[in-house]
Amino acid sequence: MFENEIKSNLRDKARKVKLLLLDVDGVLTDGRIIYDSRGRDSKFFDVHDGLGVYLLKKAGIPTILITAKGSRAIKPRARDMRVAEVFSDVSPKSAVLDKILKKYNVIIDDICFVGDDLVDLCMMKRVGFPIAVFNAAPEIKQSAAYITIKTGGRGAVREVAELILKSQGKWEEVLKGYDI
Repeated sequence: MFENEIKSNLRDKARKVKLLLLDVDGVLTDGRIIYDSRGRDSKFFDVHDGLGVYLLKKAGIPTILITAKGSRAIKPRARDMRVAEVFSDVSPKSAVLDKILKKYNVIIDDICFVGDDLVDLCMMKRVGFPIAVFNAAPEIKQSAAYITIKTGGRGAVREVAELILKSQGKWEEVLKGYDI
């Protein structure tokens, strides 16, 4: 019975989501940053995560990226995924929350945030549906309503997208676009 109550609570939180906020390093990427000999950075993004973000947009749920560290690699990836907005070099991340609430006309309970490390703690404690990736810091996991099965940069965001879409009854409609 207790496990069913947890699943029901999880579905209730996912049903309310109108906006997804994501950390980048460690959530959309596996956390590694590679610098070339000229000091330019590279990041690894998972194609499944990208499709998950795109599917959310198709279902009317925008995604916003919030990162404490800027990178040239983020904007092209955000464009590919059809991300609504990118906030770079933000610390604390919660500094942009009021602006987001107003601009997207949502309340705290409508927001899902996915994080992995201490810089995400301020957001985890403020949103309606805080999610930690599997390999997140213990403090992030303790603040999470849900911990993904997949790790950051390796399908965790897709897992979250599917959870939201299925809980809202939008999954089958999204699939129709890929069924020939």
